[in-house]
Formats: sequence, C-alpha cells, structure tokens
Amino acid sequence: MKVLLHDCCAPCGAHVAEELKKDGYDVTVYFYNPNIFPAEEYQLRLNEMKRYCEKNKIPLIVGNYNHDEWLSAVAGFENEKEGGARCEKCFMHRLGETAQKAMEEGFEYFATTLSVSPHKPVEVINRIGNELGEFYNVKFIDTVWRKNEGYKKACELSRKNDFHRQNYCGCEFSVN
Repeated sequence: MKVLLHDCCAPCGAHVAEELKKDGYDVTVYFYNPNIFPAEEYQLRLNEMKRYCEKNKIPLIVGNYNHDEWLSAVAGFENEKEGGARCEKCFMHRLGETAQKAMEEGFEYFATTLSVSPHKPVEVINRIGNELGEFYNVKFIDTVWRKNEGYKKACELSRKNDFHRQNYCGCEFSVN
C-alpha cells in the first residue's frame, strides 16, 4: 500500500507519516508548497522535513517551488479571510499537484497533512482530495489527523525532534 503524503511542514508531517506507517502504509513524503513565503521560510521547512525523513529512512520527493505560479492560482482571493476561498484555491493547487504526482509515480494512495491543523477546514480539504482522487484514479486517504489528540501528538513530536514551528500557514496573506 504505497502512499504519497503531501506535507506542509515537519511538525505535521512527522505525526501523519508515523500514523500511516502504523496502519501499514509504505510512505513517501511529497514536499510541495509553493505557497510558503518568504523563500527562506520555505527552505527552513524543507530542511526540517529532510532531516526527519533522513533520520527515519522515509523517501522524500521535493516538488517545484514556484511562488509566482501559486500567486496566479490564488489571484483575486488575496483579501479572503484565513480558511476561506483563497485557502480552497491553495488546497486545490497543492493537492492537485500531489494527486497527479501520485498517479504518475504509480502510488495507490495519496494523503495530506493539512487536516492536522485545527485552523484548516477539513471538510473542504477532504472534498477536494476525494474529487482529485477520482479524477486521477488514486485513492485519497481522508483521515482527519487532528482527531484523537493528533494535533497535540504533532506538537509533542515537534518538541521531541526540535523542529522549527512556524506561527502562520505559510503564505504572505496568513502572516500574523
């Protein structure tokens, strides 16, 4: 059961990767986050995920970082509130790329770490993931990772591994 796991950051990715492995999945992490701004923050998050994957012998695929392309994908929604229509466009962009990569690389499943956060609209994430899964003929694992103290467990793993923890989603429109 090969799964391509879209990952936004090491704190979320470590928890979800461990849960998927417990459930018997062969996990490959896909770090695709052109939304992250500035580029230094992107690199910091990527380096943390690389460190985790190397330590735990988990394959890591790094997607293309093209922030301008992402800005085009969310154009016109810059002033939307966090969790609103801009985020939906962002999820569609990133999960669409993940589903396509999963299909191209022969994965049976794909998943995302986005539902670890209590700040993300999980029903929107799962709807998009399931629609893309049907389109690309790859099954989407629509687990709500924040359930059963998932967010708390992710925070504990973050402290244990001394991960960089950011205080915003990633895009310049979500900076506190």
